[in-house]
Amino acid sequence: MPSVSKQTANQVNFLASSRFQSFTEYVDNTTAGAIDDAGRKLIPAGTIWPANDATAKGITINTVDVTENAQPVGVIVEGYLLAQRLPVAPSDAAKTAMTGIKWRDVSETPGK
Repeated sequence: MPSVSKQTANQVNFLASSRFQSFTEYVDNTTAGAIDDAGRKLIPAGTIWPANDATAKGITINTVDVTENAQPVGVIVEGYLLAQRLPVAPSDAAKTAMTGIKWRDVSETPGK
């Protein structure tokens, strides 16, 4: 008989608009992430990819498990985002490098 487990995910909405452009990239276990309670290496949604510096190209749209090997993930390259809601604040160099990302303040969004 197959085993079934239930997991609950909490994800903060960091999109300031429903319009965005994303492309598929591969992330691996060298990307900054966290180890969960089960010992899995997770790259959370909202991670600056590939790094939070001048090489930044976009923001991951989903949480992805890279414990076993590299995995595909959508990376937002254009759109309006809320920097305050990302897991890690983008550096000034990363903000400059991601020319397609427009940053909004949480206080500017209806319904906050």
